[in-house]
Amino acid sequence: QEQLVESGGGWVQPGGSLRLSCAVSEFTVNYYAVGWFRRAPGKEREGVACITSLEGNTSYDDSVKGRFTVSKSVAESAVYLQMNDLRPEDTAVYYCARPSIGVCTFDLKYYHVWGQGTPVTVSS
Repeated sequence: QEQLVESGGGWVQPGGSLRLSCAVSEFTVNYYAVGWFRRAPGKEREGVACITSLEGNTSYDDSVKGRFTVSKSVAESAVYLQMNDLRPEDTAVYYCARPSIGVCTFDLKYYHVWGQGTPVTVSS
């Protein structure tokens, strides 16, 4: 079974930026959507961004619109999450995942392939 591997997390001050990467298979980047989720301490996992396979259409949670950008590179078999203007409430473990359907959704029931997560801490 495919494994997704996140990287790029770390500590950043409020207002700063981080770029997360999700290494995926060539098959996934070409034929599946990929979603980014996060789990903050004491909270449920929530979807933040998603990108479709063929058209590269994107979806965002309202809490990150205008600050986060999801993109992909077919050549590098990777999906990225550029996070700008980070806030303390963005502190969480971030995961990438692949849904079993071909469109973007934040409904967890469609996601069965997950990465191990990368932690992001936003504090001064």
